[in-house]
Amino acid sequence: MPESNLPILVEPAELADRLDTPGVVVIDLSDAPLYAQRHIPGALWLEYPRLLNSNPPVMGLLPDEATLSRLLGELGITPDTHVVAYDNETNNKACRFLWTLDVAGHRHFSLLNGGLGAWINEGHPVDDQPASPTAAEYPVRYQDEHRADKNYILTRLNDPDVVILDTRTPAEYAGTDKRAYRAGHIPGAINVEWTQAIDRQNNMKFKPAATLRELYEAAGAPPDKEIIVHCQTHQRSSHTYIVLKSLGYPRIKGYPGSWSEWGNDPDTPIE
Repeated sequence: MPESNLPILVEPAELADRLDTPGVVVIDLSDAPLYAQRHIPGALWLEYPRLLNSNPPVMGLLPDEATLSRLLGELGITPDTHVVAYDNETNNKACRFLWTLDVAGHRHFSLLNGGLGAWINEGHPVDDQPASPTAAEYPVRYQDEHRADKNYILTRLNDPDVVILDTRTPAEYAGTDKRAYRAGHIPGAINVEWTQAIDRQNNMKFKPAATLRELYEAAGAPPDKEIIVHCQTHQRSSHTYIVLKSLGYPRIKGYPGSWSEWGNDPDTPIE
């Protein structure tokens, strides 16, 4: 067990106090030019596309287990490492990485609340020297606890215990913004756009927990239900996934193919 004892949503000041804690690895998913200019001291850079696989038109799929195993090993991550992730935008990429770790059964991870912007705006130091990891071994075995596929959803469309949470824009949900062969939404899905969780007045951090609980429960996604989140390729919905996880929702799944799969399949039902 890592010694860090960091929460799933970690504040910049809290991380600053733990940067030298053994077993903590900080991962930067910003664009390469920005990482070269400034990053959290000691943070390792991860090229975001390496987390993804595709089978066009289906995008946003998980890499195979061997690929992720190699990637985590290159970063010096072991099953006992506490991973802290961030990026320079809205933390979507960082959240997708953490969701991937969750599917792989990794249990020790945190998101830097507000990402690099919050870190800098709150006065913490940055570095321009790339960090070099010590290679490790990570045997990846995907689990189904935190992922859903098309067939899983099809068999639960009328299940009152399951809520499908569409985190796309209202226009995508309504079908007026068409990004696949067909437009609309999964039957019965509710729509809470992922950006509603972001506090734009506070360094793009998550809104207060009480506000977020009220938001999702009012929309029809209470914590006693199984929540399946999706967007177009499960990048935006990964942000919502980590929001819900930080709120203590016990049963959350991400749908990696998302609308790129559902909307491009002529046989799936659509509203």
